[in-house]
Parts: sequence; structure tokens; C-alpha cells
Amino acid sequence: MPGNEDPEAVPFETPDIYGAYPRLSDDQIAHLAEHGDRRRTHPGDVLIREGERCETFFVVLAGSVAVVEDHGTPDEHVLRVHGPGRFLGELGLLHGQVAFYTAVAREPGEVLALSVDQLRRLVTRDPALGDLVLRACLGRRALLVGQGAGFRIIGSRYSPDTRRLREFAARNRLPHRWVDLETDEEAEALLRRFGVRPEETPLVIWRDTTLLRNPGNAELARLIGLPQLPPSNGRGDLLVVGSGPAGLAAAVHAASEGLGTTVVEAIATGGQAGTSSRIDNCFGFPSGISGAELTERGVLQATKFGAGISVPAEATRLEPRDGHYAVSFADGSEITARTVVLATGARYRRLGISGIEHLEGTSIHYSATVYEAQQCRTDPVAVVGGGNSAGQAALFLAGYAPKVYLLVRGADLGTHMSRYLIDQVERHPRVETLLHTEVTEVTGAQVLETVDVTDNRTGHHRRLDVRALFVFTGAAPNTDWLSGTLALDDRGFVLTGAEAQACSVPGLWESQDRDCLTLETTLPGVFAAGDVRSGSVKRVASAVGEGAMALHFVHRHLGHA
Repeated sequence: MPGNEDPEAVPFETPDIYGAYPRLSDDQIAHLAEHGDRRRTHPGDVLIREGERCETFFVVLAGSVAVVEDHGTPDEHVLRVHGPGRFLGELGLLHGQVAFYTAVAREPGEVLALSVDQLRRLVTRDPALGDLVLRACLGRRALLVGQGAGFRIIGSRYSPDTRRLREFAARNRLPHRWVDLETDEEAEALLRRFGVRPEETPLVIWRDTTLLRNPGNAELARLIGLPQLPPSNGRGDLLVVGSGPAGLAAAVHAASEGLGTTVVEAIATGGQAGTSSRIDNCFGFPSGISGAELTERGVLQATKFGAGISVPAEATRLEPRDGHYAVSFADGSEITARTVVLATGARYRRLGISGIEHLEGTSIHYSATVYEAQQCRTDPVAVVGGGNSAGQAALFLAGYAPKVYLLVRGADLGTHMSRYLIDQVERHPRVETLLHTEVTEVTGAQVLETVDVTDNRTGHHRRLDVRALFVFTGAAPNTDWLSGTLALDDRGFVLTGAEAQACSVPGLWESQDRDCLTLETTLPGVFAAGDVRSGSVKRVASAVGEGAMALHFVHRHLGHA
């Protein structure tokens, strides 16, 4: 059966870890063999090379294969060893990224080789195989990230550009390691080796052969092989701006129905949901699912049906043009489509306390992922907010930090938090909830040292010794680039349906000979779904539903156009 381990299969073979290294069943291997090629291997044969794009899926039939880092250098070391029945590859294999390791045959043997396109077709027809491969690839990527494999970011913890690169790598789940210019002894040696002064950082170094000086996110994305905007414009059927649950759902349904679909994302696929450690009330996942896994499943579904996904691509302008819509991007490129779905979501509001800017990104955070949590293993932390996101963050961080304070302005967790989360928060021994509590001051010259809070009933002040503060206090929509183009409500969320029609430009709808469709904005053929839409329910399930529903209205618009 898949996942069963035979400890005698290969001496020193890496044991399975949470399903990251399963063994394929005989039936699964036989099924794959019908579509692949058998190849003999010899000691030293390189099957996958670090830094080169992954294009082949290998199953080990005989012998063993070592997964190594820094192959061919004095720093070479073995990460994993796989024997018969195991397969090679991690998340980059499914997305066409470059490899973060090298796979080398250790002894004479045999492998089965399939192209990535063949693998994608097979796993979509075989759900059991698809789940096995996806979970393994996700698990392996998480282990690579945790080990600090991949490229290195060298920079100061106080540098905004260092924080930008670290956030981009973390949000896109890219294996990397941060070398702190202030505290890491390795930093000075690396700077001397490459002849770089500290003021020229941050740097990105990979394989000791590639050096990027303060690269933009797009330059780093090209190095790793993240998908880019298509080189030629063309005129597609649908452009989806944003790749959270709403955007990915819209892309899956549009592409599966044969519409030419492109998805663009400014930072990383998944949106806010993609940073969630666990979503327990997502329909169809009774044991919960992480935001990363939900995101990857959506991305794979969308690409399976032919949707193109480009990261990073920051939209800066939307304008009607010759019966279509043109969206311009920060790099000067442009995409034109017959219809547009806006699914840019929302971001958590910044904490309204003066003087905290220098601590943001270092010890004041607006997301709680493994990237941030790994820095909180020894000191107490605080979470601000009373909704589901704050509750999930508190529980997740309690798995790392010795103490988590949950600071809630209201009188009751039940006002904005789901009952299942309240029960878990109240039972957790390392989470202390402080109601009627507002943050009034933070102190710390370079990193957070204390947080002052006030009881809004009594005025009583209290000082908490914490080294990180996680803020989840309401949402602000990502709509600055749409101001003046279509109608927004007083908080900046996109108006749709009857509300949009009520404030539309005179004469705009008469030419359409119909009412404004439910998710349609003041521009006909431009729709909004998910958190960016005024009046939406801020839940993953509702965002997915709106993304799917948007396609119904896209078809209706195209039928009238």
C-alpha cells in the first residue's frame, strides 16, 4: 500500500516523515510504467540538477538515489536517500520551477521516467495517486524550507529591502536561508568572498555561483522559475487579478469551461488564506487543511485546465479599450481581456500607533506563518484581534512560543470568532486571552521589547514583555489602483450589483440593455469576488463560492457582448 515503509529496502534510507516520502504501490508503479520509460542508472548519474528546471518525474525501481545539496563542492551533504518504490521531486516539479537540490544515483539501478506533463495528466485521472504525490511534494517543500536549503538572503534585519525579499520568499514557500548581517558569523565571510560591502546588501546568493544585488521580486522570481506574464499580449477571454481562494476558484471554473484564462498575482498565490496555518471549517476537509495546501491544490487545478498564473505581477491600472479591458502592470507590461474578475482581497490594517514603523517586518507582523513563528521559540508573543484569523494565529504560535497573549478590544470572543476556535483558544495552556484590551504603546529600539496595553473599561495599564506582536485588526481592500476607475464604498471596497448600478455613470448601463449583474462593478464585464467586494462575507468558503459564481456572470456578459 502507498506509504508503507520497508526498513530493509535500502540501508540508511530516509524514513517517511508525515507522508513526505511515501512508497508507491505495485499497482501504481505498473500504471505509471505504461506511460514512462525505464532507464538504467550508474553510480554518480545525475537525475536532477540543482538550479535547472525540473522536467522529469522519476520513480526508483532498483538501487538507491541520494538527494544532496551543494553537489560537487566541499560543502556537499546528503539530505535524503530513496530506494525502490520512492519517487523524486518536490513542489517545484509540479510548478516547473528550478530544483533546489541534486539527485544522484548511489549504485547501479533502474528508474522510471515520465515527463511532468504526463504526470499531471495521470494524477488528474487517479485521485489517490494525485493526493499521494501532492501531499509528498508539499511535505518535502516544507522540510526544505525548514532546513534552510535553497538560496541565501544576506541582509540587515533593519533593512526594508531585506524584509521585502524575505517576505516574498516566505509567502511563495521558496526554500531559502536568511543570513543576518548583524548577528550571523557567516555574513562577514560571504561578503569577503564576493567582494561586497555591507552597505551594498541585501544580496541573494545561490550555489555560490549566482549573486543578485538587492534584486526586485520579479528578478528573484525569474531566478527560481516562478511563472511570468506571457511575452505576447493577445486578447484572452478572462483576466483574474488576485489568486486567493476567490481568484483561484474563478480561474478553475473559467479554464475548465474552455475560456482563455490568465491569473496575475502581486506577491504570492493564496492571498491571506495562503498564510493560514490551518483552516478547520473549510467544507470537505474534516481534519482541517493548511492555507498552503489549499492554495497549491487550487493552483494545480487551474493550471491543469490551462489557466496561466503569473507571479509577481502588480496591477497598476484598469481601462476600457475597444470593447475589451487593458490591465497595466508595475513593470510596464499589459494584458488585454474581454472580461476581468477582481479578486485582490484585503490586507490587515496597520496598528495605529506612532513610531512602530521601524519594528514592522522584524518583530511586528501582519501574518503568522512558519517564517515568523520560527523566530518565536524562546520568548512570549502577543496577537491583536478578535476574529478567526487572530484565533488561528494564536493557536499556531502557541506551538512555537512559550506564551501567547491574545489581545481583544471587545468584551466577548464570540462576537467575531467561530465557536470551535473559541473552545480551542480557551483550552490551550499557553494562550492567555485579555478582553477589553487595547495596545497603547510599544517599546524597542531595534526589536520589540514591551507592549503597553490598557483596559478600555477601567483604564488600568499593564506592560507585557513580548518579543513579537502579530496584528489582525480588520481588513483594508487592495484597491488603491482602482480609485477613479470604478465605484468603491467609503472604506475602499468594490461596489457590485444594485449598489454599483445606483452610483454608475449616467448612460453607462443603457447601452447594455440590462441591469447590473450581481457581482458586476460599474464597468460592464468587470466583476469582483471575495474579500475585495463590498458586503462580502470574509470566509474562505464564501470567497470560493463567489469566484465560481462570477463565471456564471462572465458567460452572461460574453453572451451579450
